Parts: sequence; C-alpha cells; structure tokens
Amino acid sequence: MYAIIRDRGTQYRVEEGQVVEVALLDADPGSQLELGEVLMVGGSDSVKVGTPLVEGAKVLAKVLDTTKGDKIIVFKYKNKKRYRRRTGHRQQYTRIAISQIVG
Repeated sequence: MYAIIRDRGTQYRVEEGQVVEVALLDADPGSQLELGEVLMVGGSDSVKVGTPLVEGAKVLAKVLDTTKGDKIIVFKYKNKKRYRRRTGHRQQYTRIAISQIVG
C-alpha cells in the first residue's frame, strides 16, 4: 500500500517502512507524527483519489532525527565592477519513518 501526502506544499509518495526526508519539523526524535493531508491512497487492486484530500485517510510516522543537506554555493558576480559575493547554504531536513497508512 502506498500514499501520496502533502507537507507544506511538497508532495511525497510514501510506503510503509520507508524513510523520507521532509523539510524541518518542530518535533523531537522518537516522537510520533500524524500526516493528515493525504491526496491519494493506492494498493494492489484499488486507488482512492481525493478531491482534494481523501476522507478519513492519514499516515502515521516516527521522527528519527534531523539532518542537513548538501552545501549549495551561491556566487554573485558583476562584470567589470569588482563585485563578488560567495555564500553557502545547507538546508535542514527531518528524517521520518513511515509506520502505518490508514486509508
């Protein structure tokens, strides 16, 4: 069984037992989450598509930890003006493990 969930504008296709990195959540490691914005639930024989959400469907997940993504270099440059700026950024993520899909 799989589900397509929406978390703050980003959609994820998740299955039970899968580990997913989502944008940083305000949750402690080891705590349980309930993701209620389920757009679609599918299985081996049937598919339920929401309009826009599937009624009564939810995804239960456990917070594993928080991590940082790869570093992104931002380089600004203006030709012939001696203007150069180099900065970096590392996005923070929360790793969650999908424990159950209730459809």
